[in-house]
Amino acid sequence: MSLRHSLAGRPIARMNGAGNKILVLDLRGSSLLPSPEDARAIHQAQGLDYDQMMVLSDPNSRGTAAYVRIFNNDGTLAEACGNGTRCVADRLCRELGVERVDVETEAGRIVCERLDASVYRVDMGAPKLAWEAIPLVRPVADTRRVDLDWPEGDALSALGPASVVNLGNPHAVFFVADLAVVDAAAWGARIEVHPMFTQKANVTFAQIQARDRVAARVWERGVGLTLACGSAACATLVAASRLNLMERKGIVHLPGGELVIEWRAADDHVLMTGPVEFEVERILDGALFEAAL
Repeated sequence: MSLRHSLAGRPIARMNGAGNKILVLDLRGSSLLPSPEDARAIHQAQGLDYDQMMVLSDPNSRGTAAYVRIFNNDGTLAEACGNGTRCVADRLCRELGVERVDVETEAGRIVCERLDASVYRVDMGAPKLAWEAIPLVRPVADTRRVDLDWPEGDALSALGPASVVNLGNPHAVFFVADLAVVDAAAWGARIEVHPMFTQKANVTFAQIQARDRVAARVWERGVGLTLACGSAACATLVAASRLNLMERKGIVHLPGGELVIEWRAADDHVLMTGPVEFEVERILDGALFEAAL
């Protein structure tokens, strides 16, 4: 039996985190892993379109509940997804009857705490701020302000420099005076693949509203325009704080909802607090994998 066929009949949960469309596929107890083709086939199934799919496998490290691989809807892998991690934490905390779980991802070990019935706080770790850790194609003196050198007259030249941060994924944040005039989809698609970013980039356009509040639109690498992105919200707060536009704790307002982000001074870790919502559980139909063959 092929891997694709072996995924048939498996339950998959559709959830959202502040509007971020999340699927949780629990493959613990097996050696199964979806292929990129599988991930794209699931995304194309009616009612299963997603921003990220969180795939749970047996843990590798003592004290963790699962190893989580994160698929973008184009079949590529992401290192981190804050909103998706909260959804995973909700499933695991309810299953295990606990208020805290640790999970492993490509970005490292992540601590998740349940604060209320459907509110979780996730420790996203310390941001990486050096140019080679973003990573960028060449050294830059100040990653708070990175000039992407758009041609004169190009609409993107008016954006000014990017503030770049790695929070599991590479992020480029642009602070603008008015989000309403930003073509987030068109501009984000171009910036994502700018040659400065050796692994592409998530792109955020942000409008500061107060020292503790910012509105943002996010174009996710490998996904497109999304209602929310947890790691981008974290990157936005870090970038704003580094530029002295915000304090180290504030609310990031996204089209799908709000997240509270704190860049903790004591250990440099970024904490993200926000809601999760369970929508429905479906059974994967073998026919959708056959169609992708």
